[in-house]
Amino acid sequence: MPHAKIHNDHFLLEQIAQRNELAFKTLFDAYKDRLYHYIYGIIKSKEVAEEIVMDVFLKLWLGKELVNQIENFDAFLFRVAYNKSIDFLRSAARDPRFRDLLWEEMQLAGGMYADQPMITREYEAKLREAVGLLTPQRRLVFTLSREKGLSHVDIARKLQLSKHTVSNHIVEAQKFIRAYLIRHMDVAMVVAALILKKD
Repeated sequence: MPHAKIHNDHFLLEQIAQRNELAFKTLFDAYKDRLYHYIYGIIKSKEVAEEIVMDVFLKLWLGKELVNQIENFDAFLFRVAYNKSIDFLRSAARDPRFRDLLWEEMQLAGGMYADQPMITREYEAKLREAVGLLTPQRRLVFTLSREKGLSHVDIARKLQLSKHTVSNHIVEAQKFIRAYLIRHMDVAMVVAALILKKD
């Protein structure tokens, strides 16, 4: 069956190279759902996943010379989809709104993916670096809050600070750590976390 499928793909690609719209639609209908779910697993956005599916097939339709060079269409299609998904994430990471999402995924990478040692190690190492760069008092406040689980009131009482000062230290520490992680961690690592994520 797989051999017959490959043979059929090759036939359709030959037809597409000759601008056969029916062949293009046949191939599109055969792959669009699988491709969408694959991309959505990386991007986590229905709208963007749909756009990338269209973009991938547009590349196929416009690339007449490219079509004739494809040996394994399945592999080609998902490789292009993966690359376009990575490109989107890298581009979107420069958008302040997307950085918030990226930050959330990085936090998940530190907790939900404990069974993925590489991801966890990289996240924790960069987190330690960021915390180590905080001012001594801010680092202490952040550590008491995040690692010891103390409330703002308890930290204020323990360090003889106002609750407002404690809150300010934690907010500023989070902003600094977020910026540091996004600047120093490879977006591909976050993508790996997204791919590994179980829906």
